[in-house]
Amino acid sequence: MKKKIMIIHTGGTISMSEDEQTGAVSPGERNPLTTIPLVVDSHVEIESYELFNLPSPHITTKHMLELSMFIDHHAVENAVEGFVITHGTDTLEETAFFLDLSVQTRVPIVLTGAMRSSNEIGSDGPYNLLASVKVAASEEARNKGVLVVLNDEVHTAKNVTKTHTSNIATFQSPQYGPIGIVTKRGAFFHHSPVAEDKYHVRAVTKNVMLLKAYAGMDSSIFHSLKDMKIDGVVLEALGQGNIPPTAVAGIKALRDADIPVVMVSRCFNGIVQDIYGYDGGGRKLKELGVIFSNGLNGQKARIKLMVALESTKDTSELQLLFLK
Repeated sequence: MKKKIMIIHTGGTISMSEDEQTGAVSPGERNPLTTIPLVVDSHVEIESYELFNLPSPHITTKHMLELSMFIDHHAVENAVEGFVITHGTDTLEETAFFLDLSVQTRVPIVLTGAMRSSNEIGSDGPYNLLASVKVAASEEARNKGVLVVLNDEVHTAKNVTKTHTSNIATFQSPQYGPIGIVTKRGAFFHHSPVAEDKYHVRAVTKNVMLLKAYAGMDSSIFHSLKDMKIDGVVLEALGQGNIPPTAVAGIKALRDADIPVVMVSRCFNGIVQDIYGYDGGGRKLKELGVIFSNGLNGQKARIKLMVALESTKDTSELQLLFLK
C-alpha cells in the first residue's frame, strides 16, 4: 500500500523565476514546482495543493494558523501520512515553529525552500523538495516535531535559523546542529528531540513587539510601546540577559502596566539567566517580573508569546512555558 504524502505550496523563492531582462525574482502566474517530475519511492503517492503563493515576508500568523488547521484536517479526514510545505526562506523558521507549537498530528511535517529561483543556474529548489519528500515518507521522522530540510540536512523547527542572506547552506541549528541527513537512499537520523511543546490554537489575536537591545539604549521606546497598549514584548537582551541601566525604567513601566516582557539573548548561542546583580543585570530584571526564555531566538520567542497569551497572561505560568 502506498504512503500518501501531501505537498503544500505557499510561495517563496522556491516557486519564483528570474526575469531574464531585469534580473528581478518574483512569482509568476504558475508555480514552476508543479511541473517538476519528482522521482521518489514507488511506494509513495504524492498529492499537491497550492494553499498560498506569497513571498515569505507577506506571510502572517493568520496564514500560519490556516496552514496548521489545513494540515490537521487532511491528516485526519484524508489519511495523509506526511506533509511537505514549500515556503520562502525569510520567515520559514517562524512558520515552522508556529506549526511545531500548534499542529496536533504526529505524522512527519517538513518545511523546505530555496535560495535560488527555479530558472537560475544551480537552483536548489527541486532537490530540496525531493529530499523533503524522502524525510516526510520516513517512519523515523514521526514524533520528531516539525522539521526543516534544506541542503541535505534535517533540522528541528525549534533550533533552526537562517544564518546567511544568500548561501544555500543558510539554515543552521547553531547550538545543536542538525538531527539528521538526507542521502540518495533516504533520510537518516542521529538525534531526536527530548521534549514536546504543544498548544491548542484556534486564534492568534495578540500584538507582540520584538526589540533588540544595544549600547546606550534608553527607556523611550518602552514608554511608547506601553502607550500603544500592546499585549507583550520580546527583548533580545545583551549577553546572558542584561540591558543598559537607562532602559530599566521603561521595562518597569511595561511590567507596572501588566504587559509581559520575555527576554532572549541577541547572541545566537546560549541561554539567558539571572546572573548579574548590577542595575540592568538579569537578576534585577527577574525581580521586575521579566520572563526568561530557554534558548529561543527573538522571532521564535515572539511567536511563542503570541500563542501562549491566547491562554494565559499570568507571569508565573508564562515563565514555566518559556522554560520548555
